[in-house]
Amino acid sequence: MMGLMPSEETRTMTPLTVRSPAAHDAGKPGRASTRAWTMRLLVLGIVLSAVNLRPAITSLGALLEEVRDGLGMSGSVAGLLTSVPPLCFAVFGVMAPRLARRFGAGAVVCAGMAAIATGLLVRPYAGGTAGFLAGSALALMGIAVSNVLMPVIVKHWFPDRVGSMTGLYSMALALGTALAAAVTVPLTDTLGGSWQTGLALWAGLAVAAVLPWLPFVRGRATPPGAGEEAAEATRTQGPASPSAEHARGETPRLRMARSRTAWALAVFFGLQATAAYITMGWMAQIFRDAGVPAGTAGLLLAVTMVMGVPLAFVIPRLATRLPHQGPIVLALGVCGLAGYAGLYLAPAAGAWAWAVLLGVANCAFPLALTMVGMRARTGPGVARLSAFAQSTGYLISIPGPLLVGVLYQHSGGWGLPIALMSALMIPQMVVGFLAGRDRTVEDEAAR
Repeated sequence: MMGLMPSEETRTMTPLTVRSPAAHDAGKPGRASTRAWTMRLLVLGIVLSAVNLRPAITSLGALLEEVRDGLGMSGSVAGLLTSVPPLCFAVFGVMAPRLARRFGAGAVVCAGMAAIATGLLVRPYAGGTAGFLAGSALALMGIAVSNVLMPVIVKHWFPDRVGSMTGLYSMALALGTALAAAVTVPLTDTLGGSWQTGLALWAGLAVAAVLPWLPFVRGRATPPGAGEEAAEATRTQGPASPSAEHARGETPRLRMARSRTAWALAVFFGLQATAAYITMGWMAQIFRDAGVPAGTAGLLLAVTMVMGVPLAFVIPRLATRLPHQGPIVLALGVCGLAGYAGLYLAPAAGAWAWAVLLGVANCAFPLALTMVGMRARTGPGVARLSAFAQSTGYLISIPGPLLVGVLYQHSGGWGLPIALMSALMIPQMVVGFLAGRDRTVEDEAAR
């Protein structure tokens, strides 16, 4: 699944690798074996982490009505609750690169998974809306730093497989999202009908994701042999030069606010996140209000999320083959507009079709992650771009779910919220098209 055609990702390659680790380890069976197990463990950690990046949100979406009744929430407060994820992602995501430089990316992701497990276990039993929000914020803090560091880890360890590895963890992310949406209601019913139990059970999955990262806690997630390769490059190439700095993964100081590409990618990320969190937080309720049973509404949300499993692997691979990713952005946007039109005109009659179309539109997320890896030449550049695009993007996305809740409560229906979702899709398509142009932020943002 992770194999690549030779020309697949030439645009995502960085000058980081002087010679491949495999070549470096040739003739050294012990080192090659250690590296192989390290890479397998790393892939397992990436996959399990990705599976845990959305159940905290979609499990809540499936039981939102029960949580609202249990905690006495109004529609506006529930809208605030669905706005907490992007707020936490914006606030805590910007801290991720600094934490990774100090403690190592593996240690930060490990701590993030532990925070997810703790938050998911605590929030249903914290008592009251404030406690629920605090537990959710702890879990979302762990998700935030992991969100930002996944592209960084992929770029650093798999510089020649950015599309494939992005597709792999995007598939795992979509799988976790869909799984939580599909089985939360049935499992809750099986376990006695308590929404607290239905939400808390997802903490176990996060505990499992902590384990593969433990060996990386004391290290700085440096690929085996990288230090020796850099030293050899210095001996053979002579004194440092700008190209040598890139070969060592160093970049000049970047001002992302000066890059039009970084801004276009940040706004695209924010608008697709707005659509995604509105979908995850409210789509099941839209179907339930249209007369669809709660269990079926959860399955419809799961269908929307599970569309990302195959497409999240296909789209990044396709994106890395194209000089311009704009056509993919436009195709996803058209699917989103069609899905919103269906929700407005016949939410129950065509429910399965609308769920599929909105699931295709939600694949703007793995596309955005892939473009983060393609719009910077080096690992440090990807780290800064990832933090800027995701933190700025999530700030942009905060008002969307809250506004949907307010419009829903005050209008008494879903006409105005769906109109808002449709209207936001147009600028998403525009800025996504601009972000898809073949250029890098180093050329625009270097001092």
